Amino acid sequence: MDEQHKAGMDVRRTVLGDAHVDRAEAQKTDFDAPFQDFITRSAWGMVWTRPELTPRERSLVTIGLLAALGNDGELALHLRATRNTGASPEDVREALMHVAVYAGVPRANHAMKIAKEIFGAMDAQEETRA
Repeated sequence: MDEQHKAGMDVRRTVLGDAHVDRAEAQKTDFDAPFQDFITRSAWGMVWTRPELTPRERSLVTIGLLAALGNDGELALHLRATRNTGASPEDVREALMHVAVYAGVPRANHAMKIAKEIFGAMDAQEETRA
């Protein structure tokens, strides 16, 4: 494993959590292994490691882009990751307000619905731990 892949994997684990990354790695096949390596090196190792934005800021940019593009599965993943990036539900709400203005109300409305479900589930999970 080279440095870029290792750095990417470290950030990926920090943002998405060990459980998610371990599941993804366990499901990796010969078919998608090159794609997984590409994602780890490029998204996580080349972009998320850059110091110009904080993990919180990168999280909000990512959430806004995923919402604007309608990538619901990835949006849900990154909404759950806010517990690791420092982005609050209020931060996410404001990012989705920008989505409404710049990408359209229907996309933002749908993303708000997903965020409410994800944050509700996260709150319920926290309550059961307490």
